[in-house]
Amino acid sequence: MKRKFAGILLASAMFSGILSGCGASGSSDADDQTEQNSGTETDSEAQKDTGSSNDEAVTLTVLAGQSTTDAGIEDMIDEALAEKYPNITLEWECVDWGNDFQPKMQQYLQSGLPDIMIGKAQDVATYAPQGVLAEIDSTYLDRGLDAARENVTIDGKTYGMVYNALYQGVYYNKDLFEENNWQVPQTIDDLQKIIDDCNAKGITPFASHMVDTWSIGNVTMQFMMNDVFNKIPDWGDQFRDGKASFADSEEMQTAYKYNQLIYENTFDNTFSTEQTDCDAKMVMGEAAMKVSGSWSIQNFLDIDENFNFGIFPFPNQTGDSKLIFEPNITIMTSAQTEHQDAVNSVLDLLTSDKDLAIEIYNYTKTASMLKDISPTFENPSQTDIDQYASEGNIADVTLGNNQLVWGGFQEENAKDVAAWLQGQESFEDALKASDGRKEASSAN
Repeated sequence: MKRKFAGILLASAMFSGILSGCGASGSSDADDQTEQNSGTETDSEAQKDTGSSNDEAVTLTVLAGQSTTDAGIEDMIDEALAEKYPNITLEWECVDWGNDFQPKMQQYLQSGLPDIMIGKAQDVATYAPQGVLAEIDSTYLDRGLDAARENVTIDGKTYGMVYNALYQGVYYNKDLFEENNWQVPQTIDDLQKIIDDCNAKGITPFASHMVDTWSIGNVTMQFMMNDVFNKIPDWGDQFRDGKASFADSEEMQTAYKYNQLIYENTFDNTFSTEQTDCDAKMVMGEAAMKVSGSWSIQNFLDIDENFNFGIFPFPNQTGDSKLIFEPNITIMTSAQTEHQDAVNSVLDLLTSDKDLAIEIYNYTKTASMLKDISPTFENPSQTDIDQYASEGNIADVTLGNNQLVWGGFQEENAKDVAAWLQGQESFEDALKASDGRKEASSAN
């Protein structure tokens, strides 16, 4: 929810049926904006012949753990698949990744995994060591950026295909910043000056929707990345070895307390404000900043396609914060599938159909992890992303998510943070609760 971003090379690329579906359909402007992304290779040159287009009818089961941006892409995939591989039908089961994907996977481990699973890069570290995932063929991996393999390769074998990526940090209203002569903060003191000026002028400093504990968990990991894991990359291992604890770590306590800084400077009704309403307030100028991720862009631009926003990393105690990068949609396949050729056909489609890729990236408002394919939607924060990437100031959050897993740990900690902020338990109790979940902190 990140270690040195060895894939800074990816910056250059990022710059520039039984059930036919399980989410709302989405549309994009990709159809008439794809010419610049068409490569020199034709489909027939680029694609591996999987030999399945004329085979007998096959139905593949898919468990899709979706982020808030993703509902609807299954319809896009179904439509493209029907054109290229009409014999293959996908039977989708779409669930919320944060709350339901891990429990579903645990159920399927007992009865047999679906043919295809869509989660996040961090899920590979959880399930590949159990021997239940199949290697991804290099034919499809080679169509992705080299950095896309970094966090899904174990002992030299790659078990996940990372399809897109998110950035996380502090989104800010560029017009408000310009009108009030605020500079992008480098330190906590710099940030506090903006907060104080906002309060003096009747502007809410932060938009937030703390009713969603996943949001609290996400921003807490952002804080942990820049105050803990970028400095102590094995903090989670030390925690499990009894060499570190939340109760004794000033760095972890600082990360938790940043939530209080936001809570004291956000909407009075943050614990009843839904994400869409929160993002609308941000767009309408009722708040200056929002600690979030690329999933907010979808709402921002749906509300006002001309909203002028940027992004910066939440400052840490040492003034050297990095923008957070998260590999997002990650396709995994079952080692026990009886339809490997059909599974490969789906991988072929996802990695070779450029029109489909552009449609998905433009709809989700995310960054591409495929070579020679770039989204065409207008992203006002891209200039900031490019700058941080060119300076090497990008941190991959998979480090933190592998050290302290989401399911059963981060998500549970976030509930205690919410209880603490609302006065239902003490700060010390929240720290103690985190320490008490030590056994749940690791995927293995």
